[in-house]
Amino acid sequence: MSRYDAFFFDFDGVLADTEPVHFRVWRELLLPLGISLTWDYYERECIGVTDSAMLAKLGQLADPPKAINELMPLYPLKRERFRYVASVDPPLTSSTIAAVEALRGMKLAVVTSSRRSEVEPILLKAGILNCMTACVFGDETQNHKPLPEPYLKAVERTGADRALVFEDSPAGIASAQAAGLEVVHVRHAFDLPGLIRAAMENGA
Repeated sequence: MSRYDAFFFDFDGVLADTEPVHFRVWRELLLPLGISLTWDYYERECIGVTDSAMLAKLGQLADPPKAINELMPLYPLKRERFRYVASVDPPLTSSTIAAVEALRGMKLAVVTSSRRSEVEPILLKAGILNCMTACVFGDETQNHKPLPEPYLKAVERTGADRALVFEDSPAGIASAQAAGLEVVHVRHAFDLPGLIRAAMENGA
């Protein structure tokens, strides 16, 4: 019997290679404001953090710097544009979808800082939303990653005793560890199917 009874997945950068899409949309929206966003900066400062923390980081790139409330009106535009781009070309690979479907019977959860409106339609279109025992979205928690609340909610909602977490960002890893969970570091979303197989074999 496997020592794991549950697998918890971050969404952006783990289940789905969405970060390039998020980056592309943010870059398009920020350029008219004179803010030139680079992938290196986005990857280092903006992945796995709250909306307000991201806006604070993005505002620092402006000259002079822009306050969070100056950039907040961009968020509805960004969400709308992201939903459109992701619906045209869903950022999940067929191998990831197959790997998740093969886990039916286990307790599975998506634990993400992104909003339900951004993530749920992609999971539904990919055909794996019904594989999930629970989902914890960013707009459902008061204390976001790196605090433990998102993963504690996942444990509560799934009833998991021995959950293994797949995370890519420092904030996400810190959140899972603070919740007392074991973590696999996912360096790229394309690596997830192999990491799932390894976890099943090593945890047997």
